[in-house]
Amino acid sequence: MAMASNLPAYQKSRGLQIFCRKKDRERDHHPYKVIEITPPPKNLGVRCFPSNLQCGESVTIEGQAYTISAVTHRYQLRKGKYEPSEKRLDVLSTGRYILNLYLENLLQQS
Repeated sequence: MAMASNLPAYQKSRGLQIFCRKKDRERDHHPYKVIEITPPPKNLGVRCFPSNLQCGESVTIEGQAYTISAVTHRYQLRKGKYEPSEKRLDVLSTGRYILNLYLENLLQQS
């Protein structure tokens, strides 16, 4: 289970770039924009997580358990090269994630 860093977990410098705190960088953590995708979508802010997160993993943000449903890395073409522009985690509360799996299983069985 990955734990999100505390609220002031990032520093802004040089415009739109966001960096994790020094102790997070030493542990190979990267900033991710976290969105809870249960309707309506809710922005949970920018959090530092390890770079090897995958779908189905559990993360804790501000004491609440979430399950990752999608990891998105976006790139933008600048001066003929693709550069990373955003890392995003789409999460669901763990209870909602389990309920969705159960309902999908019922649908497949019928």
